[in-house]
Amino acid sequence: MKITAVEECAIVVAAGDSLRLPQHIVAELEGGMREKFPVEWQPVEPALLEKPGSFTVTGTIQEDRYPNPLVPNRADPYVYKHTDGYYYFTGSVPEYDRLVLRRSRTIAGLTDAEETVIWTKHQTGEMGNHIWAPELHYIQEKWYIYFAAGTAEDKWAIRPYVLECSDDNPLTGVWAEKGMIKLPLDSFSLDATTFEHQGLRYLVWAQADDGSCLFIARMDTPWSIAGEPVKLTSPEYDWEIQRFRVNEGPAVLQRNGRIFLAYSASGTDDRYCMGLLTASDSSDPLDPASWSKSKEPVLVSDPAASEYGPGHNSFTVSEDGTADLLVYHSRPYKEINGDPLYDPNRHARVQRLLWREDGTPYFGSPGWKLDSNGFAATAKVTVL
Repeated sequence: MKITAVEECAIVVAAGDSLRLPQHIVAELEGGMREKFPVEWQPVEPALLEKPGSFTVTGTIQEDRYPNPLVPNRADPYVYKHTDGYYYFTGSVPEYDRLVLRRSRTIAGLTDAEETVIWTKHQTGEMGNHIWAPELHYIQEKWYIYFAAGTAEDKWAIRPYVLECSDDNPLTGVWAEKGMIKLPLDSFSLDATTFEHQGLRYLVWAQADDGSCLFIARMDTPWSIAGEPVKLTSPEYDWEIQRFRVNEGPAVLQRNGRIFLAYSASGTDDRYCMGLLTASDSSDPLDPASWSKSKEPVLVSDPAASEYGPGHNSFTVSEDGTADLLVYHSRPYKEINGDPLYDPNRHARVQRLLWREDGTPYFGSPGWKLDSNGFAATAKVTVL
């Protein structure tokens, strides 16, 4: 992603005072997008600040620096930044047999953070197989994990389940099983996520109904819905029906007067990709007419970056709060032996989510890099 212009800073300082240069500058990118990026400024000679005059300081624009991959062999990644200052990470393990958590003060620190097993599958009955796609949420001063599971006897009898923890630290706390989220339609269902809007809480999930479709419903407790579910979207475009008819992995981001709902589509090989639903934040999320659907995918495989099948994302924010981040998984190769579901190398990754002038998100390509395009940061300093 190339920089096309950089906003110059103007700073006024009294003679003899210390100079404080901004930590970030605003750069314009291709397509007219404007983003704040960190700057590494050149040293300033102290003598320049001792008498009236003016001078210009230049600096190098820094791209985001996150490990790639962020966490190897963790599909369906979910990152949540809590009020305690920690980032919490969970995701599907390749064995599909347990739920794990790790935390760090920084996003990059999640890579090497100690991982804790907080729950393991049952030996018989419900929650006994295919432990998939966990998400960690904090609701009414309690922790909740939403995940999907089959039964020990039938790994495809997959339904959504909830765990609850009342302790401050979810890695060391006690988790209680709240059971299955009861849905009126009894069929293959998974990838539950939850969000609050205008004081009301909603559940969004994927469920088999002429393919895998996305549904939404109001919630009356963190582990149950109230009222009839509403179908938001079904697979219809060519990019949603490769290998299987799939809309799944919903993730919600509320910005700029809108509700954005990203989701994943098609089978889990290199054709796996992401789409987007958008609604006004003044509309009724339970009305399908409130939502518009992207006609083209918003994130697809990129052979140049060796990232294939990007999807099942979550959203978080940078440490300084200046950037929205996209967390997703992808594989480093295209060819897969056997069923893609059992290929272990879907790695968790993170990159900046960009914003267009009209307030809509731009996902770019997986693994995109910032190209300074010869531009530098500049600050004009006037000493009085």
